Amino acid sequence: MYAVSMANAQIITVAPGSPAAKAGLQQGDEIVAVNGESPSDVIRWHMLVDSDEVNIEIRRNAGASPVACSLPNGAADSSPVAAAALPVVNKKLVIKKNLSEPLGVELNSAVFNKVTTCDNHCEFCFIHQLPRGMRRSLYLKDDDYRLSFLYGNFTTLTRFTELDYERVITECLSPLYVSIHATDPDVRAAILQNRRGAMSLRWLRMLLNAGIEVHGQVVLCPGVNDGDILVDTLIGVLDRFSELRTLCVVPLGLSKFNRQARMRLHTQSEACAVLDTVHRWQQIFLDNLGRRLVYAADEYYIMCGRDFPPVDHYDGVDMQEDGIGMARTFEREFTEVRSETTTPRSGFFSWVDGAPADGYRAPTQSKFSTQAVNVRSNRRISNGDTSNRQPVALLTGVLGAHVIEPLVMSIRRDGVRVLPVENRFFGGNIGVTGLMTGSDLVRVLTDEPDGYRYLLPDVCLSRGQFLDGMSPADLPKPVEIIPTHGRALRDALTK
Repeated sequence: MYAVSMANAQIITVAPGSPAAKAGLQQGDEIVAVNGESPSDVIRWHMLVDSDEVNIEIRRNAGASPVACSLPNGAADSSPVAAAALPVVNKKLVIKKNLSEPLGVELNSAVFNKVTTCDNHCEFCFIHQLPRGMRRSLYLKDDDYRLSFLYGNFTTLTRFTELDYERVITECLSPLYVSIHATDPDVRAAILQNRRGAMSLRWLRMLLNAGIEVHGQVVLCPGVNDGDILVDTLIGVLDRFSELRTLCVVPLGLSKFNRQARMRLHTQSEACAVLDTVHRWQQIFLDNLGRRLVYAADEYYIMCGRDFPPVDHYDGVDMQEDGIGMARTFEREFTEVRSETTTPRSGFFSWVDGAPADGYRAPTQSKFSTQAVNVRSNRRISNGDTSNRQPVALLTGVLGAHVIEPLVMSIRRDGVRVLPVENRFFGGNIGVTGLMTGSDLVRVLTDEPDGYRYLLPDVCLSRGQFLDGMSPADLPKPVEIIPTHGRALRDALTK
C-alpha cells in the first residue's frame, strides 16, 4: 500500500462566470495558500474560501505534463495545462464574492498532503481481494478520519491521534464512521491483526463524549465474530457506546481472489441466526434507549428468504450506503409519487480519483445521464416518443434483482424484464449493483437481442467509468443510464 502525497492541490475545472473565473484562476493552477494558510485538505479549503473576500496565492505552469484528471468517458485529459516552455510564476489573486457563494473551482483531490493509510491486516479486507492490473489508486487502503467525514469511509481509529481528535472537535467534523467489529479488546485486536485495535475504541468513547455523531459497523465473519461474540459486542455497545447513532451489521464480502483460509460465506442458518440476534437486541435497545440502534444489512434478509422490515423499522436513519434499508427505501421511491430520493455513492472506490469541491463525491456520470449511448457511433440518441413501445431490460446486480423484480411485476407492464448480471469479475458473493463491471456487462449484453431499451443504474459508474476501466461506450448494446433511485426507474418505465 502507498500514501497519496502532493505538495499543493491543483485546480482541474473552473466554472465559467464564477468568482474564480472572474479573478483569473485557471485549470492547472496549484493552490499555494488561501488567506495566508496552506490547506491540507478540501475540508480546510472550504472553510478558508467561505468568505466574501478570499486571498489566494497560486503557482502557474509548475509542471510540464498535463493535469492528472479523468474525463467522464474514462479517457485521460491530454490537453497540456502547463507546457515546459512556459515560466513558472507565483500569483496572488483577490476574489470578491458573496458570503457562502461557491468559488467555482474543482480540485483534484480531497486530501492535499498524505492520506493516512491503514496498517491493519483484516482478513476480510476487500482491497486485498482485488485482482491485479486495476487502476493503482484502487489499491489505496485508507484509515483517515477526514475521508470518513467526507465520504462515509469507515475508520478503525487505530491511527487516530490527539491532534486528529482536537481538529474533529474544533471543526465539528461530524458524523464519522467507525469500524467496530468487536468490543472485546482482545477479539478486536485479533480481527484487525493490530495490537492497537485493543485500545483504539477509547477514541470512540471520547468522540461520543464530545457530542460527535458516530455510525458504527460490524463486518461479520462466520466463526470469527458472530454468535456469542456478536452478542458480547452488542452488550459492549449498550454498556459503553450507547450514544452511537447506528450500528450496522453487514456480511463480509468475499471475491474469488480471497486467499484467507478462515474467511468463508455464511450458511443460511448462520445468516438467520444473525437476524434473530439483531432483532432480539433491537428490542433490548428499544426498551433501554428508546431506539433500535442496531440494524442488519438487507443481504441477510435475502440470504434467509425473509421479508425486508417496513420503512419505519429503520427509525429514519440514512444507512443505505452500508446496505441497510436500501430495499425498502427503493420500494418507497418507486411506489410513492411524492417520496424523496436517495443519492448513493458512485461505487466502493469513488473517492480515490479526485474530489469535487462541491459535494465531495465523484459524480456517477455526467453527459450520459438519462440518455442512451449508441456505442457504434459513440453519440447520444434521444429516446424520442417510442419509449413505451420498446421492450425494456433492467441491468442490475444479482442482489438488486431481488428488490427490483417484485416492483416491476407490480406495474403490470408487458415487455419489461430484469436482467441480473452475475459478477464474474470479482466472483465470490459479490452481487451488489455498485460493483458491476464493464466486462461482465459485455458478456451479458453480447447475446441479448437488439431493439431493447437497456437501463443501467449509474451507481456502477464513477466519472463515467466502471471499476475495470471500461465505459458505457465500450458495451455491445446501447444503454440508457438512469439515476439509482426508485423514482428514476419508475419514470423510465412509465413515461
